[in-house]
Amino acid sequence: MKQPFHAMTKPVGPACNLACEYCFYLDKAGLLYPGESGQARMSPHLLEQYVKDYIAAQPPHTPEVTFAWQGGEPTLAGLEFFETVVVLQKKHFRPGMTLRNAFQTNAVLVDENWARFFHREGFLIGVSIDGPPELHDRFRYDRGGHGSLEKALTGIGHLKAAKVDFNTLTVVNSLNAAEPQSVYRFLKSIGSTFLQFIPLVEADSKAVVSSRSVTGGQWGTFLNGVFHQWRKHDVGSVFVQLFDVVLALHMGYPASLCVHAPTCGRAVAVEKNGDVFSCDHFVDPAFRLGNLSTQSLSVMVDSPFQKAFGDAKSRDLPRECQICGFLPLCHGACPKDRLLPATGGKLNWLCEGYKAFYAETTPYFQAMARALNQRLPASEYRRFL
Repeated sequence: MKQPFHAMTKPVGPACNLACEYCFYLDKAGLLYPGESGQARMSPHLLEQYVKDYIAAQPPHTPEVTFAWQGGEPTLAGLEFFETVVVLQKKHFRPGMTLRNAFQTNAVLVDENWARFFHREGFLIGVSIDGPPELHDRFRYDRGGHGSLEKALTGIGHLKAAKVDFNTLTVVNSLNAAEPQSVYRFLKSIGSTFLQFIPLVEADSKAVVSSRSVTGGQWGTFLNGVFHQWRKHDVGSVFVQLFDVVLALHMGYPASLCVHAPTCGRAVAVEKNGDVFSCDHFVDPAFRLGNLSTQSLSVMVDSPFQKAFGDAKSRDLPRECQICGFLPLCHGACPKDRLLPATGGKLNWLCEGYKAFYAETTPYFQAMARALNQRLPASEYRRFL
């Protein structure tokens, strides 16, 4: 039986209106589109082929399929492009299937027209925000070197005025990692109740990682700082992706996020020219699965190469991971961050931080799990500590 999979689609490829200092995707322009100028978007023909193929590739009785639009900056594709997306989705959906759209943006170009469209079509918007101005604007600036937060907040204002559901994605780096409470309070203050935190780990051939990267220790301190703010005040009203994943694992459910699953390989990246890659973090020729113009998504995702790519996450675990008591919660985390030499493989750069987080939070998550198992809200976890 076919297994569901997820595609992260980049309708303008790496093109972006910002020049964030830590962006790993801007450099893909020269690799994927050498000599190309401008910001050409996915062609109408390829777009329809993709929409049709992605729907058809899902298992027969899949009740819900989410299209994820990212970049670069997907608003550069233009509002008309996404109006066409919706038309094509309605044309090709299967009876009984619900189609959803997730849209990750820096929000700088989001205006009233975009916001009205997002509301009308039920798009879930993710906004990239790294904290208050002194933290956000240090690395996230435009091509003139000006900070982007003010314009991003204007875009968020349009989303809120149009009653558009949005969440925030925060890149945790060497700067904002030292301010977990400040970052968390700021995100709440702008109206975010669904938070994602992504650790910045930039491999460097000379120093293992860049100076912007978060260390393992910083990652653990940041997560614990946010966790204690959340568990004291916001359980049940604010939702942090990682905390939801870990709580589900304590309840015996499988990981909903590839980072914490035993294997990966079910989340591919689709470029504007139809090229499909093993993962958003492995977009280079060695991990190109094929092109939508010559192969179906299902063939590429279920190929022996992609299966081996996904299985390598578990197969290549170092000895330290194999004997670790936190393995069921971590599974070595993301393979892209396995940078430290270890017996039998490479250890994740963030291992120290994940261990600190799991060690400190496990009693609380176990108490929340017990509350939920007794049909009480997770916020009643204190009864079970």
